[in-house]
Amino acid sequence: MQLTDFFIGTEYTIIDALKQIDKNSKGIVYVSDNGLLRGSLTDGDVRRHILNKGSLGVSVTEIMNCEPVFCYLEDKGNAQDIMLKHRIRSLPILDAENHIIDVVFINEQPAPEKEQLHIPVVIMAGGKGTRLYPYTQILPKPLIPIGDKTITEHIMSHFREYGCSHFDMIVNYKKNFIKSYFLDNENQYDVSFVEEKEFLGTGGGLKLLTGRYTSSFFMTNCDILIEEDYAKILKYHKDSRNIITMVCAEKNMVIPYGTVEVSENGQAVFLKEKPSLSFVTNTGFYVIEPEFVDMIPDATFTLITDVIQECIDKGKRVGVYTISEDKWLDMGQMEEMEKMKKRLNL
Repeated sequence: MQLTDFFIGTEYTIIDALKQIDKNSKGIVYVSDNGLLRGSLTDGDVRRHILNKGSLGVSVTEIMNCEPVFCYLEDKGNAQDIMLKHRIRSLPILDAENHIIDVVFINEQPAPEKEQLHIPVVIMAGGKGTRLYPYTQILPKPLIPIGDKTITEHIMSHFREYGCSHFDMIVNYKKNFIKSYFLDNENQYDVSFVEEKEFLGTGGGLKLLTGRYTSSFFMTNCDILIEEDYAKILKYHKDSRNIITMVCAEKNMVIPYGTVEVSENGQAVFLKEKPSLSFVTNTGFYVIEPEFVDMIPDATFTLITDVIQECIDKGKRVGVYTISEDKWLDMGQMEEMEKMKKRLNL
């Protein structure tokens, strides 16, 4: 990586800055004028600009920080302390004439070891994936590639980081494709296959695992990826003594129309242009106790959400572990699949 990857001129636009930030992978660029430091621009600055409906075609000078933290060459030895004091991760080094001659970065601490959980994982992989037609008319949804791996392998890789290496996969649609792929896979996944003879839904499929577990286990749909600390999710579940914990994401959606509130006699009461809605949605990722499986009826098409509602109605503890929207990657629809590829840099 070259030093010039962290600079951009005052004549450039915000979209140019985004490209430079993407290139250097450090989340920041420094704005210069003939080598003189004029400001800084972070990916967070750009996000806030977009949220305020700002144009990406305007000059970087419109949103840059005009007073970035810096130090002179003679103080470079104190750069780490300066960054810690100001809670920043990079620092431009200037000569006596305020020309940028270097950029230093805070000493990165090694990522902490992930807690090893060693509990089983159920992957629901029996559906037809109708929202992904025509792809799923040829390949079953669990085998659709995201980069050089299938979506299911991405899911497994995340769980393996937490010591969860055994997977029970519930299969139905194109099940022989799925079984052959994983049995012949050079990565040697520890997978057991549970076959549905007919479509039983997310609850009915889970019922086939009755008696298999004696303690908590994870369950996930085969078309989502949750980038969260699985150990924290499990701890929350156990500390709360839940029968099931749903991992849910906070979603924000802007209605692309002006809305009108109307009175009973047909008069307009209130108008709001393009209102924003916030809500919490189920991601399809759960921590479950064996007792929950016992509540599912035998050999009956059942949705897991129906059983969850029954638990709520009976006063059993149903937990919600909330994550931010950007921690939930969904492959259930064509548009979302493309977003997942970009997010994973594939």
